[in-house]
Amino acid sequence: MTLPHAAAAPPRVIGPGAVVGVLGGGQLGRMFAVAARRLGYRVHTFTPDDDSPTGQVSDLEITASYEDLDALRTFAGGVDVVTFEFENVPIDSINIVEEFVPVRPSAVALHTAQQRAREKMFLADRGVPTAPFAAADTLDELWDAVARIGTPAVIKTAAFGYDGMGQHTVTAPAEVERIWTAIGHQEAVVEKFISLQAEISVIAARGVDGAVAEYPPFENRHQRHILDLTTTPAAIPPAAAKQATQITRTVLEELQYVGVLCVEFFLSTDGELLVNELAPRPHNSGHLTIDAAVTSQFEQQVRAVCGLPLGSPEVPRPAAMANLLGDLWVDGEPNWAAACRFHEVKLHLYGKTAPRPGRKMGHLTATGRTVQEAQDRVIAARDALLI
Repeated sequence: MTLPHAAAAPPRVIGPGAVVGVLGGGQLGRMFAVAARRLGYRVHTFTPDDDSPTGQVSDLEITASYEDLDALRTFAGGVDVVTFEFENVPIDSINIVEEFVPVRPSAVALHTAQQRAREKMFLADRGVPTAPFAAADTLDELWDAVARIGTPAVIKTAAFGYDGMGQHTVTAPAEVERIWTAIGHQEAVVEKFISLQAEISVIAARGVDGAVAEYPPFENRHQRHILDLTTTPAAIPPAAAKQATQITRTVLEELQYVGVLCVEFFLSTDGELLVNELAPRPHNSGHLTIDAAVTSQFEQQVRAVCGLPLGSPEVPRPAAMANLLGDLWVDGEPNWAAACRFHEVKLHLYGKTAPRPGRKMGHLTATGRTVQEAQDRVIAARDALLI
């Protein structure tokens, strides 16, 4: 006689009062820690930097190198679940921690997303549309990749690139050797240059039970390769918004992902939707969810990694978010009082980090009856910082 299979046990909920560990001490970890503490969790931070932005709002900060395996084991022994706040944590460090407690998202998801060549191959193997690309390990391979992709193209370092770092536009084959030197003779990805109609991001969460909640697409505008302004609803065709959401769900399922993921897209002038890259964590474009969404991306991350039901991702009113960079401090302290007089605008600053041009120091968020009204409010408030 064949016995029926026992029903699968529901995922264990790691409830409030438990300790959530964060690998990394930056701004994203800080906002995650604030959300976790609001839900009743304690937070331990592991970071190489003393008195980090995350550590300032955590219950415990362990300051040690990611290569310090004994310190990692000590950290893992004091928490119930671990997440990371940036994607450059070494995989070996994640593997050590996973021996003791769950790490969400998993090492597999991080390994896929932290290296462009691997990420592009993962997407291509699953039929996810990307710009035409080719990987190169040597100068000769780079010459060949540029010849196959054609110019103009963008050469990107395969690892450790963000905010435009490690990216160079190539307009003629004669530039390849110079760029190879500029990127330090390291593995690279060559991508066809795309004429853009818009850049958008879809931020979504997947729980341990497989439930998915996605925010509406956000439209992003950049200055000097750094995110400057995000608005929602995005001014894109409904079909493109639907396709972006479907692609994001596909990526979440293929990775068996747990946590918040951002998928960045290019919408070409020809109307083609292409995945640019994955961010296996909350994302700068999602900061507006703190004030404009029913559930912020950071609370959603806490819910996902702890096994709680996901919150509503609804953004009830049009919203806009403007980044605050260290450039604002060039002539002294910004005029916070002037910006705070805009009662429709919310101000967030990120802690200890010393201001310097190009560094993200905070953001402003506004809502309005229309996207244009929200955008006008947040830009006016940012301009007021210099009055």
